[in-house]
Amino acid sequence: MSGRQHRETEIARQVRARGLAAGRGLAQIAEEIHEVCGPQFGTTKIKAHRLSNGIALADVTEQVRALFERDGKPVPGIGETLLSAYESGMKRPGPEYLHYLCSVYRVEPLALGFEGPCICGHAHVVCGAPGGGVSQVDLSDTSPVPREAPVLVDRGYPSPDGGEEDENVLRRTLLQLLAGTAGASALDSQVHGAVENLRRRMDDTMVSATVSPAMLDQWEQSTTGFGRQYMNTPPLRLLCDVMLEFSAVRKALERRQPVDVQERLCRMAAQLAGLSGMIMIDLGDHRMARSFFRTGRTAADETGDRALRAWVTAREALVPLYYGDPREALTLAKKSRDLAGHTPCAARTMAPVVEARALAMLTGANGPRHEVVEQAKRALHRARAAFEQMSVNEQEDAAFGYTERQLYFYQGDVLVKLGQTLEADVILEQALGKYSGEDLLDQTLIRFDRALCRLIEGDVEAALKMGQAAIEMVDEGYRTDLMMRPAYDLMKAVQAKYGDVPALKQFRESLVPGAVAPPDPDLGKDIA
Repeated sequence: MSGRQHRETEIARQVRARGLAAGRGLAQIAEEIHEVCGPQFGTTKIKAHRLSNGIALADVTEQVRALFERDGKPVPGIGETLLSAYESGMKRPGPEYLHYLCSVYRVEPLALGFEGPCICGHAHVVCGAPGGGVSQVDLSDTSPVPREAPVLVDRGYPSPDGGEEDENVLRRTLLQLLAGTAGASALDSQVHGAVENLRRRMDDTMVSATVSPAMLDQWEQSTTGFGRQYMNTPPLRLLCDVMLEFSAVRKALERRQPVDVQERLCRMAAQLAGLSGMIMIDLGDHRMARSFFRTGRTAADETGDRALRAWVTAREALVPLYYGDPREALTLAKKSRDLAGHTPCAARTMAPVVEARALAMLTGANGPRHEVVEQAKRALHRARAAFEQMSVNEQEDAAFGYTERQLYFYQGDVLVKLGQTLEADVILEQALGKYSGEDLLDQTLIRFDRALCRLIEGDVEAALKMGQAAIEMVDEGYRTDLMMRPAYDLMKAVQAKYGDVPALKQFRESLVPGAVAPPDPDLGKDIA
């Protein structure tokens, strides 16, 4: 207990002692505690009632559970953390929990700081009891207080049958009306109770949540953390962590949640699915990657967030970009750009970069056409302008945002593919200087791009030496399909243009034994 909480408890204890000495009831003492401690400590009404009873959170939890057991209901998942959230005002109790809290303190919802009637439909205050409170009443007495309005059947709150009995009451009444055996305007207590039970059940459904705000915050922090780990954690290990969190979010989505909770869960589902798709690209499973991006699009559509939808689409464009269909990548990149619109977000930067990379891959065997070069450079210019409008957090997030070092890297990558090696090498060197120990994947790909510059310029030995150095810096656990693909491409390009030069044998041996694909005579023609 902090010093502030200790002081709050001490003052409440003094107010309670004076009130009991003066013969005041616990409900009145709770009001006094709220008036004294509220301005200074932010003490809520529901907490003031617990303090007026002189009991701990654990005592309230046990009493609520005892009441559930008495009523033949399953033991609830209520605990001290949830009660503390109610008392701090971070969360409002659902109708059922509110009913039992009112039963524990023997007061109405308004006395606990919550608007509206209780779900049970009858009063909780026992007339004649000395001030109310849990220590002065018999909690086993659940008889309702007489009132003018018709009382509800089944002790005044919805039955545990899912509402079927209430529906049957209405069906029987409807049949009687059709047969002419019931008054057309009669509303007896049974019908009134069934109608009210169904309405309250809807209220309960609309406000109930199976996920606490603290759990949502924890999941969101984990999702953000996975994004930071993306470049530096072995893909298979990260995939396991991501999928465990993905499964937890899915289980929460199986139950109907309030709109704000549902939106946050769908956002996390979209981000985790997108991240899983990115990992699948790294692992070389492009079919599973596409499936995850499809799941991500579905979840993002549920949020109505165009920026999130654009991010998933831009990430999906990398599948055809890396697996040989630059035209589809170009189409998806343009779709992402349209989704982002004028909203400052990561996709507005990422989409034109993918466009430029796809355009560079579409250049013919005789070299890039002037108009393609200009289109690619205009796309890079749009990416730079969009990057300047991004938030600082997004500019520091390599997975869910887009960093400046990524922008430099892919600008250099485009220039390499366009054959502009001098400008590309300068930009790639600048990009490499912006990395420290993080983002091993990008650094390796940058080094291979620079090796490709040497090969285009005709320096075969320098190209292979740089490629071998890049491979040696990567531990075996990180040597995924995506990371090794440039090594194979470099090897094939050298062999296609220069044959089996001595340096090529040493380079081949530096690769994982048995993992080298057979040379493809069609590769390396652009370099030639």
